[in-house]
Parts: sequence; C-alpha cells; structure tokens
Amino acid sequence: MLAALAIRFPRTLSIALLALGLALMVAVPLGIVSAVRRDSRLDHTARIGSLLLGSLPSYWLGYLLILLFAVWLRILPVAGWGTPKHLALPALTLALGIGAGLSRFTRATILEELAQGYVRTARAKGIGAWNVTLRHCLRNALVGLITVTALRFGHLLGGAVIVETVFALPGIGSFAVDAIFDRDYPVIQGFVLFTGTIFLLLNLLSDLAYTWLDPRIALVDDRHHAAS
Repeated sequence: MLAALAIRFPRTLSIALLALGLALMVAVPLGIVSAVRRDSRLDHTARIGSLLLGSLPSYWLGYLLILLFAVWLRILPVAGWGTPKHLALPALTLALGIGAGLSRFTRATILEELAQGYVRTARAKGIGAWNVTLRHCLRNALVGLITVTALRFGHLLGGAVIVETVFALPGIGSFAVDAIFDRDYPVIQGFVLFTGTIFLLLNLLSDLAYTWLDPRIALVDDRHHAAS
C-alpha cells in the first residue's frame, strides 16, 4: 500500500503544483487590481467570473475543457499520462476552481488593508496608490493568503479524486476511488492518514512562514513565553 502511494504521489504532486502556480499567477494580481479599482467594470467582471467559476463542479468544468481543447481544437489529449500535455487540462481544471476563491480572498484582504490608517498616512505623504498597495498592503495580506493557499494546496493533493478520475490519471486520488469500489479498507485508511499528514505538514510550514513575513508574530510569542 505504501509503495503504491509513493509511486502515485509524485503524479498528483506535479498536477497540484502546476495548478497552484497557475492559480496564484492569475488570482493574486486579479484580486489586487480589483481591490485598487473597487466598483469598477473590471472589478465587477472579476467578481462575477470568480463566483461562476467557484460554483462550477470540477467534473463538469473538466468535461467542458475536454470538449474545447481536445475535441474541438484538438491541441491537448483527452486523458492519460506520459507527456507534459497530459498535465495541462487537469491542472487547468483545478486552477480555475481554486483560483476563483483565491482571487476573492486577495481582494477582500487588500481592501481591509487599504482601509487602515497607515495607508492614509502614506497617501498623505504623496506615495502613489500602487506603491502603497504592493509594498505595504500586499505584505501584510500575505499572512492570511499563505494560510488559505496552504489549505487549498492540501485539498489539491488529497481532494483531486474527481479530476483524476475524469482524466484517467494514475494518481493517489484515482487509487483511492479504486479502493472504495473494491472495498479495500486498508488502502482507504492509508489514504486518509496520508492526506491528514499532508495537512499537518502544510499548516506547520505556513506557521513557520508567518515569522518570516511578520516578525511581530515571533515577538508576541516570545513575550508570552517570557511572561509565563
């Protein structure tokens, strides 16, 4: 069982990393622009688009992408494994789903930071809106964004069951589905334990990243220990 998971995990990991990278490259800049240009036509379009993409089931979105890129355009394979092209559609399906949520979260956190007093002070000193947003607001918003990204990445690794089934990918998700149909309970238990361990490690890494982004977090923790 462990050997089978070890063989299949790199395949799921490669898809999850590619999907997360695509989502972050699009969702974070889009969320920042939507926050800076609040209530503009771009903001409304991005919010409606992210809401629609976040509401679509992953299997239905996967079939739409297969119909577009594999059946009509014939530029990507329908399913299988073996070449980089086989990663494109599954990663894009996952990226569109999590990117919608990351975009809305980025917009909300940037708007919260833009309402803080230090932003008004910086603007009063003549610093431009984009300069304040990228140099100060984004850094403060990264603490919450890292937490959400770590959780989303955990869901990608452990919850890509449907997408791997749609695209016939030999990852840990399809391995768990086969175990469910075969009633292979040791494999199911191992899959649950494996994904739970991944979530714990991701939460630990995100907590360690907090102290690098915001040294005040480590300072508060040291004062707490000193007082106790």
